[in-house]
Amino acid sequence: MPDTPGYLAEGPRVGIRHFAQEDAAEFTARARESKDHHHPWLFLPTSAQAYAAYAGRLIEDPTRAGFLVCERDNGSLAGFININNIVEGSFLSGALGYGVFAHAAGRGLMTEALDLVVGHAFGPMGLHRLEINVQPGNTASIALARRSGFRLEGFSPDMLYIDGAWRDHERWAITAEMVASRRSAHEAG
Repeated sequence: MPDTPGYLAEGPRVGIRHFAQEDAAEFTARARESKDHHHPWLFLPTSAQAYAAYAGRLIEDPTRAGFLVCERDNGSLAGFININNIVEGSFLSGALGYGVFAHAAGRGLMTEALDLVVGHAFGPMGLHRLEINVQPGNTASIALARRSGFRLEGFSPDMLYIDGAWRDHERWAITAEMVASRRSAHEAG
């Protein structure tokens, strides 16, 4: 495990932190181990060179923010959540992409991590809206969006080019007001 900076936010089981080039060996090993788990939804970098380019975009491009999901008990990478296409001004929004590594799947770690990223996006980052675009057959990703309070807003045919074809996507979104309202209801109940 590389020597890493502190977490931006942490929950009981996971912490989130930014990507670093020093994470290449663990990230690519986890990506290779998880190839079957991610297919046909995700195609992650599996070489040091591919990781350097991928992480470099997340580190250097102001329209992107990448977060590694780390298990707090041992610091190992459980997954990642990226905010892409960050738009400022009147829009204040971004599009989420995420994945869990196979060894961490089904343990609720990504639900905890997504809540942390949403809180960070609507807090320190000052965003207003986050959107998740999910292929209809990706039931695990849809379940994560639903558990995290995102609402289904629509369907976009032939939206993204993935694995050699244009794929349909459901659009799920959450706003800062939705999170505040959910928090107020939880505190009142």
